[in-house]
Amino acid sequence: MSLTLYWYPKCGTCRNAKKWLDQEGIEYEAIHIVENPPTKDEIKQMYQNSGLELKKFFNTSGQKYRELGLKDKLKEASEDDMLEILASDGMLLKRPLITDGNKVTVGFKEQEFSGTWK
Repeated sequence: MSLTLYWYPKCGTCRNAKKWLDQEGIEYEAIHIVENPPTKDEIKQMYQNSGLELKKFFNTSGQKYRELGLKDKLKEASEDDMLEILASDGMLLKRPLITDGNKVTVGFKEQEFSGTWK
């Protein structure tokens, strides 16, 4: 199983997730989510595989989210609009974002990681 970890090195949650993967001996490719954000198609694929609402992929506590007033904009936005917004800036994506091409986790909860990636 080959994992891709989209992360932001200054994010404590991302560092905790990376540390967990390292401690478990799980191999992954780490990709800086701001320098190399996933494309709209990649986000769409992860969203479809995740079983989550698309809104769960937004970093709602991020400065960029607030600056753009997305809380209100997303209420009216179509799925395609939301994917465009997410693909426009890696800081808008909730992180860490991890996928093996089939399964996806958004954020870091140790229990969820154990159930998904062990």
